Amino acid sequence: MTITQKELASRLRAAREASGLSQEEVATALGLSRSSVAQMELGNRSVSSLELDQLARLYGRDLRDFFAETFDPEESLVAVFRAEAAVEEDHSIADRVRWCIELARELANLEELLSVDRGRIQAPEYPAPVPRSKWQAVQQGVQVAEAERRRLDLGDRPLGDVADLLESQGVRTALLELPEDVSGLTLMEPTLSFFVVANDRHKVTRRRFSWVHEYAHILFDRSLRGTVSRVSERSALAEVRANSFAASFLVPEDGVWGFIDGIGKGRGSRQRWEVYDESDQGRTVAAEGRSEPGSQQIQLYDAVLLAHRYGVSRAMVLYRLKNVGLINQSELEVLLDQERQQGWQLERSLGLPEWDAERVEKGAGSQSGETPPRSDFRTRFLTLALEAYRRDKISRGKLRTLADLVDLPPSGLDRLLWASGLEDDEEDEVLLPGD
Repeated sequence: MTITQKELASRLRAAREASGLSQEEVATALGLSRSSVAQMELGNRSVSSLELDQLARLYGRDLRDFFAETFDPEESLVAVFRAEAAVEEDHSIADRVRWCIELARELANLEELLSVDRGRIQAPEYPAPVPRSKWQAVQQGVQVAEAERRRLDLGDRPLGDVADLLESQGVRTALLELPEDVSGLTLMEPTLSFFVVANDRHKVTRRRFSWVHEYAHILFDRSLRGTVSRVSERSALAEVRANSFAASFLVPEDGVWGFIDGIGKGRGSRQRWEVYDESDQGRTVAAEGRSEPGSQQIQLYDAVLLAHRYGVSRAMVLYRLKNVGLINQSELEVLLDQERQQGWQLERSLGLPEWDAERVEKGAGSQSGETPPRSDFRTRFLTLALEAYRRDKISRGKLRTLADLVDLPPSGLDRLLWASGLEDDEEDEVLLPGD
């Protein structure tokens, strides 16, 4: 659709305001003066294609939105996220949200250019009333976690690679650096596919929890289009529900009881059975058994092994043991204190690979701690960008923009192009390692 310069100017102003940015902030981002931005929005100054592309990215929009038949400034995902107090109050969070939206949009554009089937969304929606209390939020989380495990035929098995599981449900996953207070975020814009991000700054067990937590928002809160999960908002009912789901989905109750039973614990100190024999008299034979004193007491090493089995933190497992009724509050407090003082040393002494060495995400154990972090999203993003460039779907300039988006410097891109056979090193004066 062809629109006038005045109409474009009006749309640019509306998009900026919906994004919560001042003209000064936009000018700084584009390297222009504030008066230049003001003239753009008045229709007195033309906008170059490069500037328009930058503005679209800044406002969290597709470039084509500005030329569509209708334009709704509130359709921007940035506008949606502005409703989140976290984004409104903290500019660093707002900047990272924009970056995540930009990554998701560029990934979707690359897949469309290359006719890549993004996969049908398999993740269902679980309609549930807005919880009125924390207890109701907890129960909703538990019930849906159990239902989702049944749907996926997981039984009480560990999840393994959480990212692979979510990808199989049509949910894109990424590990990206977010502010410390943000554990993850979710984009539920249909044109982008579902996209969940876990904070790359956090330990691997926490990132696994965050991915499942964000998956809960997809199952429960799809109408929101986007959420930001902050530690400081853990008491919000939606966050309580998502945390309850994550704990139950990662470590199912049947799995906890089965594990503890398998090591001969979890039984009462005194047990009584009535054996019925189906005789006409309908009588029974009583049998009693007593456990050796102290034999049923859960120890820290039991929790360490259970945490390792399911790929979660030791502290989370201790709370899970409390919630399923295997330990009481006083036992929990004692075990938490032991975990803080001895947990790490106990894990090492048992010869268990460190979770921070990416054992779960890489599928192999390591005690060196030198395994690099998983970067599947970045690798896939760069591979699609290279393929689009090879097929002349995008320009060299666009390729550089995409590489910069995932922190690949120009020299790194030059090496990547040379190693991929897409450009000659002499012709493009590429410096190779060691030159």
